[in-house]
Amino acid sequence: MISRRAFLKTTGTVTGISATFGLPSWMPRLAFAQPYNNPKGDVLVSIFLRGGADALNMVVPHAEDAYYTARPQLSIPRPDASDDAKTLDLDGFFGLHPALASLHQIMQDGRMLAVHATGSPHDSRSHFEAMDYMERGSQGFDVSTGWIGRHLASTATDMDSPIRGIGWGTAIQRALTGAPSTIAMQSIIDYHLGGDEQAALQMMNSLMSLYQIDGSLGDTAQSTQDAVNVVQAVGYENYVPQYGAEYPENDFAFGLRQTAALIRADVGLESACIDLGGWDTHVNQGGTNGTQANLMQTLADGLLAFHQDMGPDMNRVTVIVMSEFGRRLAENGGRGTDHGAGGALFVMSDNLIQQPVITDWPTLAPDKLDQGDLAITIDYRDVLSELLDKRLKNSALNEVFPNFTPTPRGIFV
Repeated sequence: MISRRAFLKTTGTVTGISATFGLPSWMPRLAFAQPYNNPKGDVLVSIFLRGGADALNMVVPHAEDAYYTARPQLSIPRPDASDDAKTLDLDGFFGLHPALASLHQIMQDGRMLAVHATGSPHDSRSHFEAMDYMERGSQGFDVSTGWIGRHLASTATDMDSPIRGIGWGTAIQRALTGAPSTIAMQSIIDYHLGGDEQAALQMMNSLMSLYQIDGSLGDTAQSTQDAVNVVQAVGYENYVPQYGAEYPENDFAFGLRQTAALIRADVGLESACIDLGGWDTHVNQGGTNGTQANLMQTLADGLLAFHQDMGPDMNRVTVIVMSEFGRRLAENGGRGTDHGAGGALFVMSDNLIQQPVITDWPTLAPDKLDQGDLAITIDYRDVLSELLDKRLKNSALNEVFPNFTPTPRGIFV
């Protein structure tokens, strides 16, 4: 197991913004309900693939010839090909990239599905703008908070805990902004103080003394202290995964392992957001092997371990995997793909319809493309709205996604 001190040595001090590339790839931000009182709905684990993941090579439309015509070097061989590495069929039309093999059986068992030709229907191909729109849950800047933050705010009660939201990093992830009593933790304890618990205690005592001068600052300091106490009490460095699960030794899997420990500790965890970056594959993306395949392997093996670790507790956990946009259909001259439109998202839950891929497939015919991109036919907020209503037990959809009327997609049972 990875000790807390060994983890600190490998990660060091983290600086800069938490948007995309400056932080460890896992960087979880955790949101709690009031202490030791579990939420009424599922725990939400939101994974963001930052950089624009190429969904067409993740959930492969292997029955469509246009896919192979547009990608002579990057396409993934059909399931009936003689190649050792080839698409793993899901439903006769779509299949998984072989690097996602760890998830194939889970999807076949109806405990995970992909929603294809989905995304945020805007014209931007800017990473930061597209991520900002998606994490706000809006098509523009009409809201300043994040969709998860508004979800937590809309379910707040008079008994809210001061540790309802925690950001492991120098800043809270955009999707979580606006959550009640949300604080950033990492710069106070784990990183800037190098894991020295005595130094952390001294700093906290100093903060508490200083903030007593101002009542509102005193409340902030007390909330920070309460959050630190709860998280440290979990002792996740000693957490033993269950049901034979073995997490890979990488940052992303470490974040999932830590999230599992907090769920199991019954501290009232409501939401965990984890980033996995590196998906901006303009050059040397690779087909069955290469940069994107390695990222998919990291994603799949981490999710497999988490799914196995949760066991029956997956009945109260929903995992969603998103990216800011997909990639263009045609490969470019650098053996990569450029920024596109439609993509795919994944949902993992024990409460799904028994169907591996849900889509309103527009086809890849030239007249059906969106300026050379896979067209978006399912607004990602349709999926999130159903998730909120059916699994998070939050019917205040207008508060979470204002000025948006969702279309039911029948994802959850």
